[in-house]
Amino acid sequence: MEAIDVTLATGNAHKVEEINLIAKKAGFNINFILPDGDFNPVEDGTTFLQNAYCKAKEASKNSLSDYILADDSGLCVEALNGGPGIKSARYADTAQARIDKLLKNLSHIKDMKERGAKFTCAMVVCDKTGKKLFETQQYCFGSILFERIGKNGFGYDPVFLLKDSSLSMAELSDDEKAKVSHRSKALSEVLKWFKENL
Repeated sequence: MEAIDVTLATGNAHKVEEINLIAKKAGFNINFILPDGDFNPVEDGTTFLQNAYCKAKEASKNSLSDYILADDSGLCVEALNGGPGIKSARYADTAQARIDKLLKNLSHIKDMKERGAKFTCAMVVCDKTGKKLFETQQYCFGSILFERIGKNGFGYDPVFLLKDSSLSMAELSDDEKAKVSHRSKALSEVLKWFKENL
């Protein structure tokens, strides 16, 4: 496959670095770049896939490349009827406050079997006209711990116990996380699509 640029629909340069690293390690000749100019999409969808498409469509307006990739992800907790879900990043004002609120809202549930949860990542690829070309949604299953464990990762990682494991997401190395995370699984599907279609 020839080298191509793909605009990543985000204002987060760290996310671009992370996804470029995964793509390069997997042997793909794709260079992910930031959108041109300010990127401030309105996320008014009711699902992860809808919000990912909102971002992709917005980024397509100022894209320097022929293809745009957008993702939307979050934590879905069974005992909270799938919440915080698409509002995961807006659940509270800071990462610490979001975890505090989550633990408080689950404090009455003492049985780990009833604290089931999953990380969800939706990814959408569209062209520079905003036409959707591919979408996928992938998961990482586990449950919510009673307290933070581990120093790695970000977001809800310190309270997310991986299924069939004794480790929280925040106890994994970057390489270990890349093998199991919802974002890595979704990106793998996207990269496979690029390989088969370009």
